[in-house]
Amino acid sequence: MHLKKLSFILLITLIALLTACSSPSTEEQIHSHLEEAVNLEEGFENQQEEITDLEVQEQEIYNQIIDLGMEDFEKIKELSEQALGTIDEREEKIELERESIETSQEEFVKIEDLITELDDGTAKEKAENMYEMMNKRYTAYGQLNDAYVTSLEQERELYQMLQQEDIEQETLTEQINAINESYEKVLSSNEEFNNYTMEYNELKKEFYEVAELDVTYEQ
Repeated sequence: MHLKKLSFILLITLIALLTACSSPSTEEQIHSHLEEAVNLEEGFENQQEEITDLEVQEQEIYNQIIDLGMEDFEKIKELSEQALGTIDEREEKIELERESIETSQEEFVKIEDLITELDDGTAKEKAENMYEMMNKRYTAYGQLNDAYVTSLEQERELYQMLQQEDIEQETLTEQINAINESYEKVLSSNEEFNNYTMEYNELKKEFYEVAELDVTYEQ
């Protein structure tokens, strides 16, 4: 009877030990959330290429319009409608892009509590720096998205103006200047976003090394 009881206790102890050994460490849990956040940004990457293609299409349409005179007003109206169509498509894709980033952020913030559980002081410091940098990146994306949406609204106004036969050249010039200023903000925000992305990737790599996680990087 005592032997059976002892064997039963040993079995429970063994199961508990095996369960503990199979549980992912805090570092591994952080790694899992970080890589899932990357996967969730695939939608962002996919939309980027399509948005760029639409931008090229619109630029070609715009070039055709400015080569025409008012005697070709009907053609200008037709091209303006095509340009408005590309803007509608870009708006849809920029919304999908934003949703992808927001979903990624929801996954990423799950590491905040895990960081506090890290025992290694150096790993914790690296993780905190990484977390702060990624949040800056998300903030920068929000600013980039807002600037881009604003530029799209201004472009839409321009093509709507071009459908008015009696529109003044001065009005068009003012609108074009506003669009150019808006795109300067887009470019500036995009540069800031890209810089934060590069800094975050470097900090993530440093964290993985300090945490002694076996990670393979794509070349």
